[in-house]
Formats: sequence, C-alpha cells, structure tokens
Amino acid sequence: MLAPLLVWLAAFVVAPTAILVGYSLGRRGELGGVVFDWTLASYARVLDPTILRIAVRSVVYAGVTTAICVAIGYPVAWCVARARPERRDALLLLVTIPFWTSFLIRTYAWVTILKSEGLLNGALLALGAIAQPIEMLYTPGAVVVGLVYTFLPFMILPIYASVEKLDPSLLEAALDLGATPAAAVRRIALPLTAPGIAAGLLFVFVPALGLFAVNDVLGGGRVDMIGNVIENQFKGSARDWPFGAALGVTLLAAFGAAYWLARRRERLA
Repeated sequence: MLAPLLVWLAAFVVAPTAILVGYSLGRRGELGGVVFDWTLASYARVLDPTILRIAVRSVVYAGVTTAICVAIGYPVAWCVARARPERRDALLLLVTIPFWTSFLIRTYAWVTILKSEGLLNGALLALGAIAQPIEMLYTPGAVVVGLVYTFLPFMILPIYASVEKLDPSLLEAALDLGATPAAAVRRIALPLTAPGIAAGLLFVFVPALGLFAVNDVLGGGRVDMIGNVIENQFKGSARDWPFGAALGVTLLAAFGAAYWLARRRERLA
C-alpha cells in the first residue's frame, strides 16, 4: 500500500535532491555549464557577507509574514470552526476561493491595487486621508502584503482542523471554574490547538522563505530574498548552477536542522 508513495518520494524528492547535491559539488564551466570536479567552493561562497545579509532579511520577512498570518488566521479559523454547520461550508469556501485563480494573476492584481494610480491610493485620495499618492509598490511592505495574502489560507486551514476537534465543554468548564475568557483561551484553547498552529507555522514560514515570484512582482527587483538569489543562479544572468545548488542544499539543511531541534524539544518537554 505504501509503494506508490515511496515511488513518488523517490522520483520527485530524493532524486532531485541528489541531483542538487551533485551540482553543488561542481563548479561553473566557462560557458555556464557544470564541471563535476567535486569541490566545496560553492559552499564557501554561501558564507559571503552579502549572501548572509540577504538570508537574514529573508528570515525576517518570512518571520513577519508568519506572525501576521497567525494573528489573522487564528481568529478566522476559530470563527469558521465555531460557526453553524450550514454556514461553515460557505466560510471554508471563501477561504479557499483564492486557489481557484492562478497564483501569478493574484499577485499581479496587487500591482493594480498598490501602484500610485491604483485602487488603494485612489480610495485614500477620494476620502481625503492623503494629499498625494503614497509609494507602496516595490517596497518591503508590498512584499510582506503579498506574502501574507498568498499564505494566509495555509495558516487558517490547519488551525481550523484543530479548533474543530476542540471540545467546547472544556472551555465552558474553565469559565464555570472562574477562569476569564482570556485565561481559558491561553490555558485551554491554545495548548489543545497547538498542533494546528505548528502545522500552519511550517506551511507558511518555509515556503515564504524561499519564494521568489512575489518578490519579483511586488518588490520590483529592489527587495532581494534568498529565493531570488537562487533563481538568478539557474535562470538569471549569473548562470551559476553549482552556487545555486549549494544555496538550495544549505537552505534545505537549515530547514532539516530546525525541524529536528523543534521535534527534539517537543519530546523533551
């Protein structure tokens, strides 16, 4: 029964990762190809201060995106899970509707909203809130907005699954025993829905760290993240596949180490 899954993992996870590792141990040829001379020179370039600065910036942006998604996603997931059954399906449909449209179309739609002559500036000018258009497009804020919009459903859905399984009588018992609503949420709801929150954190932070399309469209090439650097090595002007592969392998190893430490801490707790 597990054979199809194992074949799929071997073909589309293990094999591409092995190819990536192989490329990372080569060097760029004179004409842009890969020369397999089994060197760690590409990994040494990962420690370049410019690359480290971009990596730190990427972690900050991904962390801010994840925090905003948690702050918005948890109340939304709670309201959906606690809605009447006849309304719940409609609310879930609203959460998943963005998936019906191409990711790139949705991203380019934000250009229309955020540009100087866009919908948001037009609305603010009409309301008299601003005297002249605000430069919102091609800024770090625009990138974060695009990342939050892209990954918010991936935070809502796993939290919704955990909240739906939460027995409401536990919260009622806590309130009957004198707990305030805030204390009941902090002491009862959050610990019991922690698996959904953890899954949402994983589903948002990891892809947000490596995504490059949102940065290209809404950042306009002014807001570099590690995903853009990797993309540029493979299909941009750099054409340095070994260095791009080394960056990808390093990012994958960092994810693996972080996941192992988190699981180890969970077991020790």
